[in-house]
Amino acid sequence: MIKSEFLKHRRRAAVERIARAHLTSMDGTMADAVGQCNRQRLVWLGLLAMPLLFPVALPGMASVVGAFCLLIAFGLCNGEPVRLPGWLANREINGRATMLLKGMINRAINIIALVGRPRMLSLSNKPARVLNGLVLSAAGLSMMVPVPIISFDNVLPALAIVLISWGLRLRDGLMLLVGYLVTLAAVASVILLWWGGTLAATELLSMAGLTSSR
Repeated sequence: MIKSEFLKHRRRAAVERIARAHLTSMDGTMADAVGQCNRQRLVWLGLLAMPLLFPVALPGMASVVGAFCLLIAFGLCNGEPVRLPGWLANREINGRATMLLKGMINRAINIIALVGRPRMLSLSNKPARVLNGLVLSAAGLSMMVPVPIISFDNVLPALAIVLISWGLRLRDGLMLLVGYLVTLAAVASVILLWWGGTLAATELLSMAGLTSSR
């Protein structure tokens, strides 16, 4: 029991140290904050995706996180970090996102430290980097694709990004597996929402007499 509590406290301290080290550099542009190392960028990606887990309005945040996610995914597949494009590198981090992150960081650290630990290491080893990059890119694309009618459609992609980012950073294969499943659910939800939105739009146009029926 004492050993279990000690390990839990140790994991929490490690996750807290990683998260707070990144939050201290959050004021400024993306280029100033995220650095050039894939491990450092993964933590940033996980942190920036956290506010999108909640149905709050953060204009442009989903596009930024999605684009950043795709760059990191490409870097994972390529084995080297990708240089940020100018439009993303010079963008200042959303002030509201900063406030939300600082407010939720303690709860997030408690949850991640409770469940995250090194296990199933084969899923976070170098041979699996292409798989992780592809899954991460799917999560990023599902976040960037605009969905008709539905307002809060970023929760599943954001959860997938958080799980995969922290899973890779902490080498937690179980967290990665859950992230894979959530990514599949996010992609499926985007497809279903587009299909449903298209059917609804077609029906509305038909009711308004703007489409011809055969």
